[in-house]
Amino acid sequence: MRILACRNLYSSRSRSHFHLPSVLGQGNQRYKNEAADIPKSGHIEDDPNSSLLFIDNIFPLKLNYLLGLTGLPFFTDPEKILHKLLTQIHEDQKIPAADPLNLAKRALPKNLSIQVKRILPRLKEGGAYAKVSHDPNVSLSAVEAALQEYLEKKSPKPWFNPFRRISSHLVRGRPWLEDLHRFPNKRLKVEFLPTTPGAEAAGLSEETLYSLFRTYGKLGDITPQPTGSKDLPKYAMLSYGNIRDAIMAKNCMHGFLLSESEGGGKNGTILKIVYEKRAKARAWRDWILNHPRIVIPVLAALVGSMTIMVFDPRISIRTFFIKSHVTHNFHLTENRLYKWFRSQLVRANEILTLKRQKSEDAGLSVVWDDRRGDIEQIKTWLMETADTFIVIQGPRGSGKRELVLDEALEGRRNTLVIDCKPIQEARGDSSTIFAAAKEVGYRPVFSWMNTFSSMIDLAAQGTIGTKTGFSETLDTQLAKIWQNTTNALKELALEGRTKDDKDSELGDDEYLEAHPERRPVVVIDNFLHKSQESSIVYDKISEWAAALTTANVAHVIFLTNDVSFSKPLSKALPDRVFRQISLGDCSPEVAKRFVINHLNADAEERSDRKGSLPSQTREDLDELDGCIDILGGRLTDLEFLARRIKTGETPRKAVHQIIDQSASEILKMYVLDIDRTTRSWTPEQAWLLIKRLAATPSLRYHELLLSDTFKADGGEPTLRALEQAELITIVSSKGRPHSIKPGKPVYQAAFRQLTEDKVLAARLDLAVLSQLVAMESKAIDKAEGELALLGGLPGQGREVKDRVKWLLGKMQTSQRKVEGYENDAARLKSVLQQEF
Repeated sequence: MRILACRNLYSSRSRSHFHLPSVLGQGNQRYKNEAADIPKSGHIEDDPNSSLLFIDNIFPLKLNYLLGLTGLPFFTDPEKILHKLLTQIHEDQKIPAADPLNLAKRALPKNLSIQVKRILPRLKEGGAYAKVSHDPNVSLSAVEAALQEYLEKKSPKPWFNPFRRISSHLVRGRPWLEDLHRFPNKRLKVEFLPTTPGAEAAGLSEETLYSLFRTYGKLGDITPQPTGSKDLPKYAMLSYGNIRDAIMAKNCMHGFLLSESEGGGKNGTILKIVYEKRAKARAWRDWILNHPRIVIPVLAALVGSMTIMVFDPRISIRTFFIKSHVTHNFHLTENRLYKWFRSQLVRANEILTLKRQKSEDAGLSVVWDDRRGDIEQIKTWLMETADTFIVIQGPRGSGKRELVLDEALEGRRNTLVIDCKPIQEARGDSSTIFAAAKEVGYRPVFSWMNTFSSMIDLAAQGTIGTKTGFSETLDTQLAKIWQNTTNALKELALEGRTKDDKDSELGDDEYLEAHPERRPVVVIDNFLHKSQESSIVYDKISEWAAALTTANVAHVIFLTNDVSFSKPLSKALPDRVFRQISLGDCSPEVAKRFVINHLNADAEERSDRKGSLPSQTREDLDELDGCIDILGGRLTDLEFLARRIKTGETPRKAVHQIIDQSASEILKMYVLDIDRTTRSWTPEQAWLLIKRLAATPSLRYHELLLSDTFKADGGEPTLRALEQAELITIVSSKGRPHSIKPGKPVYQAAFRQLTEDKVLAARLDLAVLSQLVAMESKAIDKAEGELALLGGLPGQGREVKDRVKWLLGKMQTSQRKVEGYENDAARLKSVLQQEF
């Protein structure tokens, strides 16, 4: 079928209607092209032997959202655009089921004695008017009855609404085709108008309205006009259960003339039907503004209730959120459906990330077997009734977090993990408060109020000379967070306790002391991370952890890289002994099994390869022993080695690549790209350590402090800073620093590779010599100044001679050192001039 005419019908703005040549009726007579000519009044002209049918459910009602987008620069006439789109769909005929006019044609049976003259779509009402001519000998009621019977049996279902059939009814009134900004609603307002101006219309009873409108669908309610209302014209409200039933009733009954015999009064009554406007948000706003006596007390009560819920520790909503964070009640990974779905995916072996995790777990199982004693020791400590203050210390990459969370605490529900790294790295009090609150699930948090209160205090101090006391320090804010966390942990520990328990007579503190298995576990990760910058966060965490263990509220486990952890913890618990486990690097045997298990586990997952394992087929794995001796037993380095071997590299080549990468990192982080304003060491000090550790695996701690490079600034703070930066590791013995080793085993080989670079070594050695020359020259200048002072004393006696002799000897020693440094510098400069 083709659209033959499309033109403006009844408004100055383009409202196009489709003129559809019919192929229905007797002899399949095809009508000629004829433009639809509807007056601007919007009423369809009556023709002899013609009637109107309204066909519903041929357009989606969601188009109303597009029709409402008027006034936009790119969407000035949405209805015109939609008409063009429908015209294109109708002309293409690629998808007949998507053509609304094709649906309208299928809704009218061919064996019915009617002929369709034109179809007038109503986009915003989801239907269309069909103007039909019929045999004058056939009654309209018979035509409508036959049409209803056909639609009940063979009515097509549109693609956008497959659960509702197309329906059609005879239009009994005089419809008005308006293009106002009025959209369908389930509620209809039926107004009763007189037939002549000045006359009085009769009000219809509920029974009359029910008999007229029940035909079009299930009525929910009929609400007559209030008795005392003087609004004119009189009206009644009808509510339909379905919006399309309301659309059908409005289009079929608008303008219907109700005669006297039907209950319309002496002169008759005309029904005017409009959609009731939806109540907008403005109505609520107007009601709130117009009823202050009700709204203000209610708001005050709500604000007071919310304030109590947020700030009162006894019933705080913050405590609830902390408990939810600890128990993972609202975490997706703890959802039963998610767990089932994930287990099915693991079982089907379809997700690559899960395969990778399996191979990683297979490699780590070797390490956990080697550290089974440490795991069992942690579990034993958690079952003891005494205060549990556990410290797990080890270098970065030694597997501290995995050992505790994945092995020792596996299956334990009430576990709170606090990562100190984001808290310590936060900039400003507000950011620090927010980071600390996020780690424990403390919300709502008003970190911005601290800044606002500080501004008020600053303004008040500048005006009246004293502070108002509104602002709170970072110390106070952190104390509130930890206090709410303590309350939440205690409530979790006491959950499940009933009056029927055998020890129900015990108090809360005695109960928790007697049942260590009920206490939650708090894991504090990255403890003392960048502690040299600020210690307030770690001081508060230490005090809070001490209070938890002393009150038997929770077990506390510290994970730290710093060997000097005992100093801050001793301040919080000076009379307690810490339970400590030190994790080192894996032994060569365990490291080799770790790498081999990584390779074998990855091969076992491939279903298409059922041969021997890589550890049995690859000949280059004989190099693994020597490579592990160079690489050491650090888990992160071993895992990196295993992944490179998986890609096809030989172990020796993979180790060389790791050494090259480590050497580049050392140069960038410790030697070349150093901001001396933020670092506590100089490139010369770092290079001296690199050069000496390249020649020997360990250095005497105090011997290094006596060197001229470290002697100038005290030495020990510099070594501690380099240990924090993981360039070196300070080994303690009997409570004092004993020796210095590389920060990672692979650094030994990286140090050696750096020192073998002649140009780099000459450049950095020259910088060290320049620093030493400057130091000796300064000593000479100081001695010369003192000699000049002594020379000016009157009557120099025997008492000054010894001092003068000592100063002269010191000047001579420094001068000899300077001459030696200058000779070495000349040799190094020649290297720089000859080598690339």
